Parts: sequence; C-alpha cells; structure tokens
Amino acid sequence: MRYKGRVALVTGASRGIGKATALKLASEGATVAVHYSRAVEKAEAVCEQIRGLGQKAMPVQADIADRDAVNRMVTTVTEELGTIELLVNNAGDVGDMAFDELAPEHWDRIIAINLTGPFNVLWAVKPGMIAQQFGRIVNVSSIAALAVRPNQLPYAAAKAGVIALTKSCCAPLAPHNIRINSVAPGAIATDMLSEVSPEMVETTSVYDTTW
Repeated sequence: MRYKGRVALVTGASRGIGKATALKLASEGATVAVHYSRAVEKAEAVCEQIRGLGQKAMPVQADIADRDAVNRMVTTVTEELGTIELLVNNAGDVGDMAFDELAPEHWDRIIAINLTGPFNVLWAVKPGMIAQQFGRIVNVSSIAALAVRPNQLPYAAAKAGVIALTKSCCAPLAPHNIRINSVAPGAIATDMLSEVSPEMVETTSVYDTTW
C-alpha cells in the first residue's frame, strides 16, 4: 500500500473530485482528514466509507479563504492524526457570472476561495513537511485556466494563478523532498458541474484560446 502510515488532507473532500481522491488515498493506506466547508453530513459519510476501508479518518471544517481558520484546522489534524504529509488542494467554487454582471465583491470571493485558499492551506502544512523532509502536494486547477472563459472570469484567473503558484513553489520545496504538482481537469460529472451553465458545459473541454 503506497501511502501506508501517511497522513493526508484533502480539501473539498465531501463531494466530487475531493471525495474520490480521499477514498483513493485511503485505499492506498493513508489516514485522511476530510475537509468540508458546509456539508458536514457528507463529510461524515466520506469518513465512514474510509473507515470501512480499514483506515482512520476525521472530518475537518474551515473556510479556506480564512487564514486563521485554516491554521486551526491544520493544527487540529496534526494533533489528532499526525503531521500532514499528503495534501490535495481541491476545494473551490466556480461562481459562474455573466461578464457584464460581474461585481468586484464576487471577484474578491472567488479569488479568495480558489487562489488564496490553496495558498493558505499550502502555507499551513509546509512547515510540518519541511520539518520531516517529506511531502507530496497536488493543487487542483482547471481547464478554465487554459481557455477563454468570460463567464468564469475570476474562477479562470484564480485557477491560472494556482498553476503559477505550483510552478513557483517547485524549486524552493524540492530540497526538502517535497514534490508539488498541479492538475487541470476538464468537465467531470460532479455536483459542482450542476452549478455551471449548460452552454459552458458543452464547451468546457475545448481549449478556445482565440483572442
């Protein structure tokens, strides 16, 4: 079992990609902290599934845009399960909004969740990984970062930022045996997809870079 004895934190793990990732890590032997923002029942259900696989799990709540809340979450996981060695920064919010209707307040919130949030979690787990000279981090970006998405302007910008964040952390973290990568999924049949307009779903796998 590849991750036997390792402690993982998966953000946005109560549904979709995060849930599938948490279960996969558990199937490979990891102890998993299942992060959620609001859906405590769903997070508890994921934990029960993980325990059914014979692994330890605990639900942890935080608004990842709130740095203090993230620090408290990481402290709780570390005290209860051990140092976080595997991080999947998955939590996010698409926040579809027509270009002409986009308000600064909407921009601020979507950027906070999708870019500042992953930074907050990464920065909170980084000291523990450095201390034990081991860490594996995956930041979940999106195909929206690579294509023209006027109705997902803050989301696309934030997910492009996630890729840049990942690239810029590679060299500083490598000497500490910490690997960091990013993935950019296209349309996947998850709960979040229901929040996206049908028109956007139809084109979400197209790399439309015309400008």
